[in-house]
Amino acid sequence: MTPTLSAKAVRKVDADELATYREVVRSGLADGDGKASPLHAFVLASPVIDESVGMIGAATADGSPLGRVHLSQEIHVRRAIRPDEPVTVALDVVGTRKSLKGVQVAMKVALLGEDGEQFAELITGAMLVGAVTPDTFGQLPPHPGKGSTAEPTVVTRSIARETVTKYAYASGDLNPIHLDDNAAVQAGFENGVIAHGMSVLAVVTEEVIDRYAGGDADRVKSIGARFSSAVSPETPLEIVLQQDEKFVRFSCKTPTGPALKSGWVELGE
Repeated sequence: MTPTLSAKAVRKVDADELATYREVVRSGLADGDGKASPLHAFVLASPVIDESVGMIGAATADGSPLGRVHLSQEIHVRRAIRPDEPVTVALDVVGTRKSLKGVQVAMKVALLGEDGEQFAELITGAMLVGAVTPDTFGQLPPHPGKGSTAEPTVVTRSIARETVTKYAYASGDLNPIHLDDNAAVQAGFENGVIAHGMSVLAVVTEEVIDRYAGGDADRVKSIGARFSSAVSPETPLEIVLQQDEKFVRFSCKTPTGPALKSGWVELGE
């Protein structure tokens, strides 16, 4: 059976939702510039991305629930999301690959404004743990992140337990592993609740905006990273930033290992 490869939906977000999300991801920092976070493109598209699992017919051999692991994310933006604008979210599954762990899937999502013009693109990599279908098809896009030899700036941050909860509601990602210790332990996270991977990426992005973009979120043109391991609340995050012309390369680790790899934020004028 050939899986359905495309989906489309129209979504919108209001000014309060944009402001609340930006406030949450800037927890511990000074007030921002009042503009939308460039990561809100992912927040808007995430319900459609989540639905893609059923769309491609992914399933385990015994019918048990699939595990989902976010492997990588790219966000390319031409402009910020506008309050109350109807946005068409157009998703294409561009490839899958079967492995011993399950099925790896790659998706591209275009965001089109009310005028029909594309203003953002997302490239998402995920592992459907335990999946035995669908079969391999298409291509998995290579992750374009790379290292840097530039002088590093090292920043230490952490994400409070309260902020993890706030992020869950601001982003709409209410997976119990981010809200309930017992659910997290049952899922294999022995220390309980974990932070959202995208919240860690947002923390790094806000540091880059403040340090290299003059506090102007609209200067961000693209963001990307590979997710490596879970981050517990209150855990120190060592963020290494290296500026290469218009790119700020980064990595992020906790005392137990890497959290984000091969990351970048691209800045425009």
